[in-house]
Amino acid sequence: MTSPHTDVLGSEFTAETIPLRADDEGPVDATLIRRLPVRQSHRAVLYIHGFVDYFFQVHLAEQWAAHDYDFYALDLRKYGRSLHEYQSANYVDDMATYDEELDEAIRIIRSEGHDVVVVLAHSTGGLIVPLWADRRRGRGLIDAIVLNSPFFDLNGTKFERGPLTTVMEYLGRIAPKLKISTLKSHYAKSIHADSGGEWDFDLKWKPYNGFPARAGWVRALRRAQATLNAGLRIDVPILVCASARSGDAKKATPALTNADCVLNVDHMVAGAPGLGPDVTIVRIDGGLHDLALSPAAVRQKFFDKVFSWCQTHVPA
Repeated sequence: MTSPHTDVLGSEFTAETIPLRADDEGPVDATLIRRLPVRQSHRAVLYIHGFVDYFFQVHLAEQWAAHDYDFYALDLRKYGRSLHEYQSANYVDDMATYDEELDEAIRIIRSEGHDVVVVLAHSTGGLIVPLWADRRRGRGLIDAIVLNSPFFDLNGTKFERGPLTTVMEYLGRIAPKLKISTLKSHYAKSIHADSGGEWDFDLKWKPYNGFPARAGWVRALRRAQATLNAGLRIDVPILVCASARSGDAKKATPALTNADCVLNVDHMVAGAPGLGPDVTIVRIDGGLHDLALSPAAVRQKFFDKVFSWCQTHVPA
């Protein structure tokens, strides 16, 4: 690993490169970000972002620090700080590929003196983390999971969720790098400061028009979602948070300011009970897809719900 260096977010954060096994495109790494100072608490939280995303939410780190958690975030391989010019952005052909950097990030966090570790995951991260936690069941790696608008199922038509998924199974096997779509996001534009939103993020790492969704990635996504929805047996408490309603993901509408305009929140609620024996579901009225980026009063409700749950479900 490289030595921690000052992160793009400024002097309150460091970033550390985690080398991973190379793939067909060349060297691969992930990036572990820390909010300073570290080891103020024996408890820590690790944040995992979603698709076409990376860690930039400074206020999220500050909220966890204020509640006595050391804060870490992981930019997964081929995302954000870990994306290289020779790589297919955000691409894997198996969601279990991320086990490597998740295992290493948790090992580092534990080695730095943290007895209690919570994993906080958003969107596609909210699909990756439960599957990883289920595969690591019984090892005592983490103590709780918080999911922020997890990507439990495809927000599409019956054709897209049925026959097209069958086609992607075939295409993903024979032509995995084939570009299927770009997943253009009106949501991303609506929240960016340059277009009237509240948040400033790097448009090279989180562009309005997204990155190509490739056949192999779609195949991996649908396989992972099928596994999750068949039922898991995660052995730590889980909090699943979702907006109270969904909006149109393909159009710019007023719902961009008060609903999840990326995923279908009903899928989140339906999939949550099958994660394990201890699952709590919370709906946030007026919440955006990333609940932590919702308007101030709404995101405060989200934070209040999360930390209230942590008080009763996370070891003291």
